[in-house]
Amino acid sequence: MSRIAFVSLALGLATALPAPGTAQRPSRTATRSRAQRAARASAPAPITIPYQRFVLKNGLTLLVHEDHKAPIVAVNIWYHVGSKNERPGRTGFAHLFEHLMFNGSEHFNDDYFQPFERIGATDQNGTTNNDRTNYFENVPTTALDVALWMESDRMGHLLGAIDTLKLNEQRGVVQNEKRQGENQPYGKVNMLMTEGTYPAGHPYSWSVIGSMEDLDAAKLDDVKQWFRTYYGPNNAVIVLAGDITPETARQKVEQFFGDIPATPPIAKQDVWIARRTGSHREVMQDRVPQGRIYKEWNIPQFGSADGDYLDLVTDVLAAGKTSRLYKRLVYDEQIATDVAAYVDLREIGGQLVIRATAKPSGDLARVERAIDEELARFIKSGPTASELRRVKTQSRASFIRGIERIGGFGGKSDVLAVNEVYAGSADHYQVTRQRIATATAANLQSAAAHWLTDGDWTLEVHPYPTFEAAT
Repeated sequence: MSRIAFVSLALGLATALPAPGTAQRPSRTATRSRAQRAARASAPAPITIPYQRFVLKNGLTLLVHEDHKAPIVAVNIWYHVGSKNERPGRTGFAHLFEHLMFNGSEHFNDDYFQPFERIGATDQNGTTNNDRTNYFENVPTTALDVALWMESDRMGHLLGAIDTLKLNEQRGVVQNEKRQGENQPYGKVNMLMTEGTYPAGHPYSWSVIGSMEDLDAAKLDDVKQWFRTYYGPNNAVIVLAGDITPETARQKVEQFFGDIPATPPIAKQDVWIARRTGSHREVMQDRVPQGRIYKEWNIPQFGSADGDYLDLVTDVLAAGKTSRLYKRLVYDEQIATDVAAYVDLREIGGQLVIRATAKPSGDLARVERAIDEELARFIKSGPTASELRRVKTQSRASFIRGIERIGGFGGKSDVLAVNEVYAGSADHYQVTRQRIATATAANLQSAAAHWLTDGDWTLEVHPYPTFEAAT
């Protein structure tokens, strides 16, 4: 309940007290208010990642977290560009460009990994998703200048090192990566889900890796324009976490990045959840040994209250062997070999997915009925008190395990970066953690009832008959 609603309720009660001797049952709103107050009172102490924020004159945002436990600094650079910035007919550019970023820059036109291997860097890589492209490494403190010089050279001086030969080489690498992924068991599911759950033209309606046809059509001028548009310092966030002071970090980043010119500002895309109505179903056959069912709903975006509540809902349903779906499908009825549920909260929309794999030669329809029944039971009654405690504890423990590291996915630098880029504030994670810590059973039940009672998309994956017979 919002603070305004609570104040209104209190005022109403003060002016409408029952007559003496008249029994009055507490309203549902009052009950929820008490539950929320109790949840706030019992919430654990907040978790913080201290940091300082600087913005250079060219628009580059610098976040610094100081941690001197080890002589290491995590370098994490996020460019606010992903596949959603592409357009139909020009898909796959964000991921293709990520590959090109490791093929040398104007002042080091060689394999980008070589200097980092010599200085003892670890966990070095780059990744692309719908909303951002990031590059990261952990380096010894004494080698930080090398890492910053290398990162600044490819931010400010990449175009002269990109040629048709490199483009064709990386185009082939990406296309081979796409083939390998789709040839894996259930490897075509992601493409079907992407195209089936969003309307044509939606920024999430094509895959991050792109289509073969669009990759073939990519020209050198197209790739260079991508860099000019999206790889300016004003569209980037750099996080330095570890054995460094904010003052030193700012001086070094000014030194290496300060003279890179800003690029024209980029318009922020509006939230577009693309909520569906009705039920939608697709059926496919694949070279897989077991049938599998996927059920998906479009839900709110990163940073939304219902997105965070639905994250807890999926944990009640399928996180651990005591979860509802695992206990029923895998343990009690033994009709599935695995089950999972998760949310994918992106910048302009999210998705909730439930997935279960039937036993070999098992009845996929029976598995789906059990999922539907358990979901309906949750929507009707919500989680129990013990389930709510369990998923809150699991969520907090997972977050703490992640931020024990300064780098890597879920590490301190990653948490600061994702919240700065998606939410506009590096400490927005505290809003999420507080929301989860104080969530009530009614919060979870309401979110599930609002988002999971309509608009489901279901995919049945069946083994080819000959493959199933062979197993």
